[in-house]
Amino acid sequence: MDGNKLNGVEVNEAQLLDEGYRKYSGKEINIFYNKNICEHAGECVRGSAQVYEVGRKPWIIADNESADRNVEIINRCPSGALKYIRVSKGEK
Repeated sequence: MDGNKLNGVEVNEAQLLDEGYRKYSGKEINIFYNKNICEHAGECVRGSAQVYEVGRKPWIIADNESADRNVEIINRCPSGALKYIRVSKGEK
């Protein structure tokens, strides 16, 4: 699944927030999560317990892995509950 697309189109932050996603900011990548569509397949937690830890608040810490590793993990999410937007320099 393309974690940077929604319905086949590259996502933007406003669109994701409107769709019910919550933003977890990082220096190089922002991760978005929508609990309403999550299938709890566990690909995220198995992919990186450093980034995704269910008992922690916030439960997603994007900077605990590289942006490239985060993309790999997010692209394995079968439901599309995880999305990402890479951060441009000077932006967050």
